[in-house]
Amino acid sequence: MRKFSSCECYTRSAGVCAVLGLLAALLAGSTGTGPRNATGAEPANAAVDKPESPAAEQPAEAESAFTPAQLEFFEKQVRPVLAEHCYSCHGAKKQEGGLRLDSRAAILRGSDSGVIVAAGQTNDSLLLDAIRYDGLEMPPTGKLDQKKIDAIEQWVKLGLPWPADSSAASADAAAWKSHWAFQPVQDPPVPAVQNGEWPRGDLDHFVLAKLEAAGISPSPEADRRTLIRRATFDLIGLPPTPEEIAAFQSDRRPEAFATVIDRLLESPHYGERWGRYWLDVARYADNKGYVFFEEKNFPYAWTYRDYVVRALNEDLPFDRFVQYQLAADQMELDGDPHPLAAMGFLTLGARFSNNQHDIIDDRIDVVTRGLMGLTVTCARCHDHKFDPTSQADYYALYGVFRSSLEPTVPPVAMPVEDTPEYRAFQAELETRTAALNTFIEQKHTALVLDAKERAAEYLLAAQEARNAPPQDEFMLLTEAGGLNPTMVGRWKGLLEGTDRNREPVLHIWHELCEVPAESFAEKSRELAARIRQQAAEGTLPAGEQSGQAAVRPNPLVVAAVLDPPPESLEQLAERYAGLLQQTEQLWQNTLKENEARAAEGTAEGQAPAIPDRLADPHREQLRKIFHGPHAPPDVPVLLGAGFLALLPDRPAQGEFKKLLKEVETWIASGKGAPPRANVLIDQAVPMEPHIFIRGNASRLGKQVPRRFPEFLSQVSAEPFRNGSGRLELARAITSPQNPLTPRVIVNRVWKHHFGHGLVRTPSDFGLRSDPPTHPLLLDSLATQFMREGWSLKQLHRTIMLSATYRQSSAVRSEIVPLDPENRLLHRMNRQRLDFEAMRDAMLFVSGAMDRRQGGPPVNIVGEGLVTRRSIYGFIDRMDLPGLLRTFDFPSPAATSPGREVTTVPPQALYLMNNGFVQAVAGRLSTRPDLTTADESRERVIRAMRLVFGRDPAPSELEAAVRFLDEEPSRTEKQQAWSYGYGQVDETAGKVSEFHPLTWSTGTRLQGGPKLPDPKIGWVFMDARGGHPAGSPRACNIRRWTAPAASTLKITAKLGHAQPQGDGVRGRIVSSTKGILGQWEVHNSEVETPIAALPVKPGDTVDFAVDIRTTVSFDSFSWPVKLELTQAESSGKDASPAPHSWDSVAEFTLGKTTRWTQFLQALLMTNEFVFID
Repeated sequence: MRKFSSCECYTRSAGVCAVLGLLAALLAGSTGTGPRNATGAEPANAAVDKPESPAAEQPAEAESAFTPAQLEFFEKQVRPVLAEHCYSCHGAKKQEGGLRLDSRAAILRGSDSGVIVAAGQTNDSLLLDAIRYDGLEMPPTGKLDQKKIDAIEQWVKLGLPWPADSSAASADAAAWKSHWAFQPVQDPPVPAVQNGEWPRGDLDHFVLAKLEAAGISPSPEADRRTLIRRATFDLIGLPPTPEEIAAFQSDRRPEAFATVIDRLLESPHYGERWGRYWLDVARYADNKGYVFFEEKNFPYAWTYRDYVVRALNEDLPFDRFVQYQLAADQMELDGDPHPLAAMGFLTLGARFSNNQHDIIDDRIDVVTRGLMGLTVTCARCHDHKFDPTSQADYYALYGVFRSSLEPTVPPVAMPVEDTPEYRAFQAELETRTAALNTFIEQKHTALVLDAKERAAEYLLAAQEARNAPPQDEFMLLTEAGGLNPTMVGRWKGLLEGTDRNREPVLHIWHELCEVPAESFAEKSRELAARIRQQAAEGTLPAGEQSGQAAVRPNPLVVAAVLDPPPESLEQLAERYAGLLQQTEQLWQNTLKENEARAAEGTAEGQAPAIPDRLADPHREQLRKIFHGPHAPPDVPVLLGAGFLALLPDRPAQGEFKKLLKEVETWIASGKGAPPRANVLIDQAVPMEPHIFIRGNASRLGKQVPRRFPEFLSQVSAEPFRNGSGRLELARAITSPQNPLTPRVIVNRVWKHHFGHGLVRTPSDFGLRSDPPTHPLLLDSLATQFMREGWSLKQLHRTIMLSATYRQSSAVRSEIVPLDPENRLLHRMNRQRLDFEAMRDAMLFVSGAMDRRQGGPPVNIVGEGLVTRRSIYGFIDRMDLPGLLRTFDFPSPAATSPGREVTTVPPQALYLMNNGFVQAVAGRLSTRPDLTTADESRERVIRAMRLVFGRDPAPSELEAAVRFLDEEPSRTEKQQAWSYGYGQVDETAGKVSEFHPLTWSTGTRLQGGPKLPDPKIGWVFMDARGGHPAGSPRACNIRRWTAPAASTLKITAKLGHAQPQGDGVRGRIVSSTKGILGQWEVHNSEVETPIAALPVKPGDTVDFAVDIRTTVSFDSFSWPVKLELTQAESSGKDASPAPHSWDSVAEFTLGKTTRWTQFLQALLMTNEFVFID
């Protein structure tokens, strides 16, 4: 297929004529249903043509060739594995076996044994063999889990992507402090220009100043048809009507284009177009990805999608738009529940098999990359290698989202009418919710009590776990009564944290826990003696490491566990447990005494304050083991599927799943169920986050406050104090002092208008970002954006009314060497429609588009002509349809910085062969403004006005009329077949009614655009069979009409391939002989032969299929072959008549016309699917 170079233009008439010529060649002797690419050739003006990317020519292993997505994969999936498992032995300080793994060059260089891996090659790799434990075994402490192994293998396949200069330990302070994106947004003066006539506003001065400095003149203004088409697609994602084009072309007022822009911005379709762009950022999908037992779909994800559309149509200020998406639950809503749905921005991400840490990581990512262009999640396991984001910054935000929960019963997303049906729904919901909450409360109380009563067992188990290879503790199963794996993990985390921090309560434990059993008694006596001597001398024990603070053991612990010295670790654990339980009893008594005083004080008008500590500081140290931050028994009550991790035995899990499913099912589909908002709410007590050492949740480092990133302290320097801090975070993100947010959203809007942003890395404004091509323009627009109330619609006006936007897209060959990528904006960029706009435009020009807004999603990529706009399609995160991937739809696995634009053969094949495109062309052919034309010439003119918004050139008109006038008729064999539905009269033994099926999906015939059809139900017919309806008046009937007098032989096989349902009944009915045979099949096949049937011209034979008792799983196959065994002569001068038929080979979707094929050809052209 021919590719356009960056300086090539196409000729419209030549393009249309080329497609018509190809169609004529393909259709010579053909009777198919549409243009098929039988030879592998592609249309010369196919819609997938586009300029080739210069990046495609770069060497695959050049570091500059790695995509941002590949580098992000390395930073998030690979580097943390290397850092946790490999650097200690193969890093900067130590290289066992001569192997170093902390740089790409060192990895490719290999070890003392030779090369360990080659970029892109997963076979014969010592590195991969070692982590698979295939001969070699690395790391030696235990095999990596499969997810990590898969990540390393994928990294190798990708060519070992590794950021350049990534060996730096942290971002250079001078570099980031001077980085353009972190500077305050300025309001720069408008530059002077030489050509004062060209600019229409301040924006144009910034563009023209750069052009003049490069010796380049701007392009002339585009013609009016191009302008209105460009603006209409840009703002509402649909083409202008011929009437709108004509009106604009005749409106010579200076403000004519501004009037067009205002009309489009007021269209309800504006929110649908720009809402889809925002959903890319929000990684919107209608299901959760991989989960365990819970419902895979979000039943009300669509309420977020509808909120976005509505908010954009209402021009909600962008700062408020963002705040609602992060913290609507904490804002004044004046009784309007609609903004609660905005929080789907946080909650509709992937669920990562319910891994809470990954879910929070995803939320941090969508907030920081999506709103501020910061890759904060690269600091999950270590400080960011390039940007000033520290690990402390990451876990400060982690604490915000870890302090937020999804309620089991989300709030309603819109006002609910108080009807009897709703009251009944609510009563049942309360019953089901109460049962679930009672179960959760009972199990949680038992778990907390178990953690305290069996403290000795948990201490020993946690110590053993510290010395075992790491494993994923989630979903480990035990027998009822066994230790809870989650609680073991929490005790393990306590031991590791107190070991590092030299904590006084568990100091003695850490002195003795690694001592061998045979020498334990001796070592404990030595320790007891040493501590008594130090106490007597008033000296402190030395720190374990030089410079480390000394720790005096808690004297209550010394007395309880070392007097007398324990004989074993088990005895030590028992003594610790006894002391902790004794302290717990003291604390509970204190609380009870306070309650008694409170009761007395309340009667007298004064209530004592609730105590938060014990008076004795040594006892308080002990109390915190059960009640302090990250205390093992103080496990939070996780809602929804997260609670499952606290239930390690199968019976408890089964009961919880059942109760949770009953609530979720009732919320999603109970009678009278209202749509709900996918919100977060704050925990009663916010989490005080700790850094996870190397990203490992069981290895707690220092505590950090919930706050905004430190390097943006000019925006917000204080820790968040209001609950989780989400509202404070939202206000910091949208603060006028935040230099990132306004620049990022202005750049995103610019990108969708021009094809590229002023910054070409729209979700990365860090030190590795592309610098802005026009930094002063970016700041000027950002300043104006905030000054004008964060109005997106006003931003559109500013951009689209500029002379820069109005330029022609025509390439000037003399300018290409000076500005080959058009970074200086010397012309408009030609852009291909994205999939949604292309599909919607086809529906629109055909007259088939359903303009209803909102509501649950529909399947837009299945069979049939689904007429809803593409934004209302179901987005399947688990299995994104291949059609969407073919047309560069972004993966909803993570926030999307922007869509890639690729050119692949399946795009052309879709336009040529897909049933949807063929069905749209068929619907277009039936538009009244086309069917009322008297002749081909007028029809062609009207069609091209609808599709292209212009009249055909003389050469196009001549070629089209010639193509249409050469239409062949259907073959005689095809004319013998008819397809329909009807009724078999049992008494008369005849088909009493026969109605043709006229609606074509491109692969089958049915009653109308929807299945089931409102009138006739599930009836459809395809080449091999079909489906009957549930009514005896709507049998599926394939009819053959005899062309001559003869004897007919029938060979056929009726099949039903589903174990479900009860099968179908098939009957062969002759118009002269009645019912010739009857067969029933269910999950089986049966031969249905008729040896000899006399027929005369015009006789019919009907192959009628109906249901048995229920209409479910009733798809059938019934391929038929017919043969005339004694055909009469048609006369000596007549052409020989057909004497055999094949129902599969001769199946046609009604009368296929060249008119329909011509219209489909128009929909395939560059002119239709590109915007100039």
